[in-house]
Amino acid sequence: MKMWLVIAAVLVVADQITKQVAAGALALHESVPVWSYFNITLAHNTGAAFSFLADQGGWQRGFFVVLALAVSVFIVVWMKRLPATARLEGFALACILGGALGNVIDRILYGYVIDFFDVYYRAESCVALFASVPVVGGVQCHWPAFNVADAAISLGAVLIVIDALRGRKAS
Repeated sequence: MKMWLVIAAVLVVADQITKQVAAGALALHESVPVWSYFNITLAHNTGAAFSFLADQGGWQRGFFVVLALAVSVFIVVWMKRLPATARLEGFALACILGGALGNVIDRILYGYVIDFFDVYYRAESCVALFASVPVVGGVQCHWPAFNVADAAISLGAVLIVIDALRGRKAS
């Protein structure tokens, strides 16, 4: 279990450092193009994933802090019960734990989560969950901005599903 906690701690540190670099280098909503489909854009998210509940007036801050801390306790208990051979599951849980704690730190300190990765594509119209920005010849379809913690949580969730499916095939 110790190794999983170290991985989670490394993710928290990496998340917090990258957020501070982005916040120190950019003004809110300032965007720096990196590639033709990727920008670094500073955003503040008072909601959850995809800015869910962001417009609710502030009550969600405490709710998301309590929820993230409860999930974190649950994950630590789960990790403690893992057999030594459950490496993929342990790594997945470490990713989710590190991501949850990285974002909860932001919520406690600032009241919002600092996001800065901006992935997009150009098209005639955008699919669901992508925000559209008009450009010559169509629109840029932007995925909601995210950060290292969000990426870690997503990776962990995908790995949990893969591990569960792999376990079903073995039995």
